[in-house]
Amino acid sequence: MSKSSKPMRGAPLLRAIAGAALDKKADDVTVLNLSRESGIADWFIICQGDNALHNKAIADNIEAELGKRGMSPWHVEGASSGGDCRWIVMDFSDVIVHVMTQQVREYYDLEGLWNRIDIKDIENQPHE
Repeated sequence: MSKSSKPMRGAPLLRAIAGAALDKKADDVTVLNLSRESGIADWFIICQGDNALHNKAIADNIEAELGKRGMSPWHVEGASSGGDCRWIVMDFSDVIVHVMTQQVREYYDLEGLWNRIDIKDIENQPHE
């Protein structure tokens, strides 16, 4: 993130990330509001691709679209070239993005782990 620009936060950041994921045909885009439950982040966005290459395309588009707005993730894990992209984690400070294959998502079941919190499916909602 550029040090001179003010970072996006909250709903605008969620919409930008979800929109970039949906632009690359991410499936089952879900937002988990962790603001009252966790000190690690305020939000998780979880989505899935059809395979590792699709996950990489989704993550690359999220990074590119937010880059146009002067933002970049603090850290990305699981998206290195030649790496296994079945689960990519992108840390945008108060929003952590998880791009997973369906098998990985079902196995780790993050939505079930955080089942006490507000979970919102945003797959079919309009985006910017």
